[in-house]
Amino acid sequence: MQKLQSGLVIEFYSNSCLVRTDIGDIKCLAIKNIVVGDKVSIELIQDSKEAKGIIVSREQRNSFLEKRDGIKSKAVAANISHVGILITPEPITSTEFIDKWLLTAHSSGITPFIINNKIDLNQNSDYKKKLKIYEDLGLKIIAISAKKDYELLELNSFLESKCVIFVGNSGAGKSTLTTKLTGRDIRTNALSNNQGMHTTSISTLYELNKDTKIIDSPGVRDLPISGLTEAEIIQGFSEIYSSSKACKFNDCNHIANDGCMVLSKLMDGDINESRYNNFIKFRDGELDE
Repeated sequence: MQKLQSGLVIEFYSNSCLVRTDIGDIKCLAIKNIVVGDKVSIELIQDSKEAKGIIVSREQRNSFLEKRDGIKSKAVAANISHVGILITPEPITSTEFIDKWLLTAHSSGITPFIINNKIDLNQNSDYKKKLKIYEDLGLKIIAISAKKDYELLELNSFLESKCVIFVGNSGAGKSTLTTKLTGRDIRTNALSNNQGMHTTSISTLYELNKDTKIIDSPGVRDLPISGLTEAEIIQGFSEIYSSSKACKFNDCNHIANDGCMVLSKLMDGDINESRYNNFIKFRDGELDE
């Protein structure tokens, strides 16, 4: 007898996924546009070996991260409340990377915060000035060392009742941090489905408790912002956007126009130079990474 069950997509790979329900984790065939974090309804199918299911519907998402390529877009993770941007003194994290993810979070309806990882290493004056840029913007910054287990209790407390995804450059410690928080070694994460064993490219949702979740998805390693409109980009730089409303001309390019309030604020030091430069890069499509 077939029954409908509600559940949460906790793993996604190739053409199938794992859905957590009240009766257990059910392997399901994935329909189009299903990603980890989605809340779905499944139809149970009992075969000779185990319970399986077919996803028949998906609930409306509160938020989602997506890859955009012109007019095309593809979701990679859903129902995320916060994105934790890992920054480190070694390898050094550029302001371009940070601003790219602040912009992505804003356009996706997700709250960003910064994780200052590797506090056991020397943080020079330039690095501290970089942190100050984002402190002045009012961003939450949590200082930790994932490798040394420093200040993880503060981070755990902040994560309570949130669904979080971590992002960072290679070597920033994202895998180490996720492993420490979940107790699962995601670097050797393996699964078995009808296509055999897989050790890479799976998206996984980890439940720390009933209300606290961490999503790990290879699909967010490099989300392009090329699909964002000029309006979306400037709105992602809140201090520049608010200043632009006072520009003399509505079509001000914020580079060489008379009466540009953005340039005036930049000259006065009210807008940070690296933030301004990144805004122009993003808007004009001149990305370095």
